[in-house]
Amino acid sequence: MIRSLSTAVTGLRGHQTKLDIVGNNIANVNTVAFKKSQIRFEDLLSQTIQGATAPSQRGGINPSQVGMGMRISGIIDNHFQGPITNTDRETDLAIQGNGYFIVSDGSRLYYTRDGSFGRDANGELVNINGYKLMGWTGSAADVTGELAPLHIPLGERMVAQATSKVKFAGNLDAGAWVLGGAAQTYNYEYFIYDSLGRRYTVEYRLTPAGQNSWEYEALLDGNSIGSGTLVFTAQGSFDAAASTINPLAYNPPGAEPISITPDFSSVTQLAGSSSMLVREQDGFPAGELVSFAISRTGAVIGTYTNGMVETLGQIAMAYFTNPEGLAKEGGNLYQVTANSGEARIGLPGTEGRGLIQSSALEMSNADLSFEFTELITTSRAFQANTRVVTTSDEILLEVINMKR
Repeated sequence: MIRSLSTAVTGLRGHQTKLDIVGNNIANVNTVAFKKSQIRFEDLLSQTIQGATAPSQRGGINPSQVGMGMRISGIIDNHFQGPITNTDRETDLAIQGNGYFIVSDGSRLYYTRDGSFGRDANGELVNINGYKLMGWTGSAADVTGELAPLHIPLGERMVAQATSKVKFAGNLDAGAWVLGGAAQTYNYEYFIYDSLGRRYTVEYRLTPAGQNSWEYEALLDGNSIGSGTLVFTAQGSFDAAASTINPLAYNPPGAEPISITPDFSSVTQLAGSSSMLVREQDGFPAGELVSFAISRTGAVIGTYTNGMVETLGQIAMAYFTNPEGLAKEGGNLYQVTANSGEARIGLPGTEGRGLIQSSALEMSNADLSFEFTELITTSRAFQANTRVVTTSDEILLEVINMKR
């Protein structure tokens, strides 16, 4: 009777803890990136009434044991991915797959699946509690370098880019060369930029130099900055091997020297009017950073008013061999433990790390229907253990009454 009382008490204690865990799961059903907990029970040592015997002349006898109750064997954090919901904030991030964002309070690193980030007054990406999102900064991010807070200087940064490549396309008239007559020169104007974003107009002058051959010259303010010879095949396509292509060179005042490699590979020479033009050039005037976007691989890409696009930084992501071994620190944060393994930090989408979806958040993986079912079974199990206590008490009372 006393044994049944103590056994029932272990059941009450265990199911009270389970009730606490189920209640916490239900309380966090709308917590961003919450990972639900599950409890596991095991039986205590049993009291042996009779030991087992081996078969001989008589058959073997199994042991007779009376259980002493139950205890908690472990509490497991289930890290399977929760549902992803779209938001209207470009700084809200969700991880599709395994991995954790890395945040810092300035002294320690923490790990989280909660991607509720925003820009603070310094232009750094931080979560709701002010922890800074970590990654690698710069357009050529070094993923082997030290982690640093990601800074997005909207309205603070201006850039320009000097022209280094000019690609031509179109046609040069195969009938422009007239034997014994005046050649028909083709002129075309386009612009280039220096490293300060200043714009210059360049005149391209092309003159037939013979059958299937043209001489070109680039003029800036009437001065030659480059020349060469274009040769075409009998089919009218550009013959790069036979052509002489020299870079265009100019030294603008106060800026870096300009060196431009012209590309005529898309130019043809066929019968018809000349229509050669500049298809593209890679220079940009001065522009201000006005917006940014975050790619699936975690690259922070800034867009400037001049149309220039530049990578501002790279979000880092951590992977753990045993994420269930992480310790909860509150605020949707986790910390490394001896059984989680060290954080393997790298790029999203590599070595088991998931991809990033911007303007979205991962929600709690707690399932209300499952938790309410657990709540019912737990409450019934608790109630059953209380009945064991009351029944044992009634039997003890009957024993005491035997003296009367």
